[in-house]
Amino acid sequence: MKMFFVIYAEACDEKVTNAFKDSGFRSYTKMHGATGEGEESEPKLGTHFWPGRNNTLLFAVQDKEIERLVELVRRLKVEQPRAGVRAFTLPLEECV
Repeated sequence: MKMFFVIYAEACDEKVTNAFKDSGFRSYTKMHGATGEGEESEPKLGTHFWPGRNNTLLFAVQDKEIERLVELVRRLKVEQPRAGVRAFTLPLEECV
């Protein structure tokens, strides 16, 4: 299994979340209000000078699903260029 981890601008939350749901990925954990600086967008630090925040989505999926998720993120990067969408995978082992 893998953890598919997606970071994106909070302002694009509805479009990004719906894109995953519409593609059949309905089981996820969402974290709101993440801050940080990245390579593809302005910093989102939740301050007056650097307003905005990020959200993150976490998907626990079988390895075979990763390519579909990667393709979805590639599409989102084209359709939502200001969202600063980034995705990562991590090995995942269920403990309980």
